[in-house]
Amino acid sequence: IAANNIVNALFMIVASLYAIAMLDLARLSVPQLLLSAALLNAAVAVYIYGLMPEFLLRFLSWLLVHSIYRIRTSGTSHIPERGAALIVCNHVSYVDALLLMAVSPRPIRFVMDVSIFRLPVMSWLFRQVRAIPIASSRVDPAVMERAFEQVSEALRDGQLVCIFPEGRITDNGELHPFRPGLTRVLQRDPVPVVPVALRGLWGSAFSRAPGLPRPIRAMRRIFSRLSIEVGAALDPAVATPELLQQQVATLRGAWR
Repeated sequence: IAANNIVNALFMIVASLYAIAMLDLARLSVPQLLLSAALLNAAVAVYIYGLMPEFLLRFLSWLLVHSIYRIRTSGTSHIPERGAALIVCNHVSYVDALLLMAVSPRPIRFVMDVSIFRLPVMSWLFRQVRAIPIASSRVDPAVMERAFEQVSEALRDGQLVCIFPEGRITDNGELHPFRPGLTRVLQRDPVPVVPVALRGLWGSAFSRAPGLPRPIRAMRRIFSRLSIEVGAALDPAVATPELLQQQVATLRGAWR
């Protein structure tokens, strides 16, 4: 706290000297001074974004998500403060990654379908958050192999990687079987595995639930309650797809 106060005081002094120089030496008016300060802030923001784009995107995702939903989180302390870990989560909607990004204390690399990754305009955003595109071996074996390489590189670099092992968004609200690609990742890089369950998204405009048109569902579900449950990390030696699916199902409970 003391160090933070000293830094704040130093910046206040620098800001005061800047204002004196602009008003007395450069003969700027007060509106011109404020405009110059705003332009400097914008330049610094662009520079910081270039260094850490994920920080701004995580902040924006937090604002967006908390403007739409009332979110309760539990167990986020199970996400390691540092070092590699693999996050596995049920796939309920098109905004699952956005929700996890908003509540995670650390940046996450998401593995996502290559067809979504290549969508116009959105592709730029996915690249900014360093998402990892993947495809099945039948669709594009090269993309699949490159995805496993990127996941391995990220884990060996001590990053968090999130996969949705069902391989698709649920179309009935229930969990689909977890795919064996999970085992391949852990055999190559045995890191702790953190199970996560999203609860309350089924039936929203972003899910594949049948019923009312999406715009109506969006209005009816605004400010609705969601829950994100994070379980204790599992040892990679015992983290089979079947066990992880059971863990996620237990965390989710009956609330879809």
